[in-house]
Amino acid sequence: MGCCQSSFQTETHPENDQTQQQQEPQNRSQSSPGAVPDPAVANGVPSFSEFSLADLKAATNNFSSDNIVSESGEKAPNLVYKGRLKNRKWIAVKKFTKMAWPDPKQFAEEAWGVGKLRHKRLANLIGYCCDGDERLLVAEYMINDTLAKHLFHWENQTIEWAMRLRVAFCIAEALDYCSSEGHPLYHDLNAYRVIFDEDGDPRLSCFGLMKNSRDGKSYSTNLAYTPPEYLRNGNSFANFFICCLS
Repeated sequence: MGCCQSSFQTETHPENDQTQQQQEPQNRSQSSPGAVPDPAVANGVPSFSEFSLADLKAATNNFSSDNIVSESGEKAPNLVYKGRLKNRKWIAVKKFTKMAWPDPKQFAEEAWGVGKLRHKRLANLIGYCCDGDERLLVAEYMINDTLAKHLFHWENQTIEWAMRLRVAFCIAEALDYCSSEGHPLYHDLNAYRVIFDEDGDPRLSCFGLMKNSRDGKSYSTNLAYTPPEYLRNGNSFANFFICCLS
């Protein structure tokens, strides 16, 4: 995990079950432009693909409330569920409200753009679903909760300073990569967007790379990060850094 160790231990989760490997859901848009090349699979991240609504309903137990792992507020009422595919792989599924993206082509193009990105500091986007009024994103599922939980919701266990600095470094690395790949804006940058993988390493959620949308118009409900060259007096990342260290 590098030179700095997390102050929390990786718990035993069913997400670590690597048995009963089966075939991934078929890519229903193999001819779509901008598809992620196969080498991504060799790095442990599936190629970006389109999922059927039936696939995601089965994975999340018909979007059961028991599977909700993140719930936004009134301004961004989008839910994130954990789910398990037929190949036993765990996923995170973000379900937008009805008609948040009226134009299915616009939603698909945005998703494919983010789906091109692959980095060890990201919880990578591996697919999407556009079925009727339904708009969903599918990402890697990180089992060790969010930075917010480890900062604010542990009574007897806190994050060591070395790990807090590591979080700031890793997220800066992720943002720099995204900016270099043509995605300089990260929406709603906060401690809930930083999640820890099975090794206890921090990753940045790919969901923040997809703009929030209401009736096809983008908006931000929290801090948005842009590189200094994009905002003369921008301080979003500075605020996030202070949050990590406080």
